Amino acid sequence: MLHMSPLRLPGDLVVCERNWLSSNNLLCLGDAPAIIDTGHVKHAADTVDLVRQHLGAQPLATIAHTHLHSDHCGGTGALQAAYPQAQTWVPEPSLPHVLAWDEDQLTFGDTVQRCDRFAAQHALVPGQSVRLGNYDWQVHAAPGHDALAVLLFEPTHGVLVSGDAMWEHGVGIIFPYIEGSGGFEPFLDTLDVIERLAPRIVVPGHGAAFGRAGGAFDAAMARARTRIEHFIAHPHQHAAYAAKVLVKYQLLDVEQMPLADFHTWLDSAPTLHLLHQQHSPELGWAEWLDALLTPLFDKGVLRRTDTHVLDGV
Repeated sequence: MLHMSPLRLPGDLVVCERNWLSSNNLLCLGDAPAIIDTGHVKHAADTVDLVRQHLGAQPLATIAHTHLHSDHCGGTGALQAAYPQAQTWVPEPSLPHVLAWDEDQLTFGDTVQRCDRFAAQHALVPGQSVRLGNYDWQVHAAPGHDALAVLLFEPTHGVLVSGDAMWEHGVGIIFPYIEGSGGFEPFLDTLDVIERLAPRIVVPGHGAAFGRAGGAFDAAMARARTRIEHFIAHPHQHAAYAAKVLVKYQLLDVEQMPLADFHTWLDSAPTLHLLHQQHSPELGWAEWLDALLTPLFDKGVLRRTDTHVLDGV
């Protein structure tokens, strides 16, 4: 599903709202057009078609990323094949991992998610700026959801591409906490950065773009802070939330799996085993999975037959 944002952005900035499997994209039009974030590999052909609809015969010049989770960079390989001269930018610490295509460092291995290989030529360095379309975008570090993520901010019009550092409703998984490399507090620090930037429009990684009208920005900020403070007080609840999100994400991608394949996927996901230990280490693996999955089936989030597990509502 694709929606164009109704917010009053400059005509040369086009927000393409996707869904929860594919991140939103921001097309930055101009003499050297750019795209920020490229969605999931499942929708890569749709992403290429989307860019062509807006650019026509004009080539895409630049591909930039807020971070390199599979829902934000899965279309990059297809875009590079369609536009081989395009230059690709990734957050600075991620660049060597892309060059080596280290799937564990890129998190695709631990989460058992798929992403087509792509190349990168340039690093997005906090404190510097990058030209995307007609504007210079500031690069700000955005640890929290992903330790290596960045924000991209265009100060003239006050447009912030927040990736998964800020949504209008809710927050993403805090991967550094799961991995043991960080806590929840960096997410709050990133929210402080966003407040200081005082954006007029926020283009999140998922969900509709939003602004300050009607108090939307302030309400989103308050919701995010409340959620993170809740996770700080109750980290086991973050583990349950994260595990359910990862399972749902897999079914959004594949749509259905034979039961045996589904359990093989669960067993092979290192991140899920970490979440088991963070949530309910006193339970055995099979018992924990049953407790985790039963509410998803009961609520129709997932469905099952005698032979398959299927995506639900």
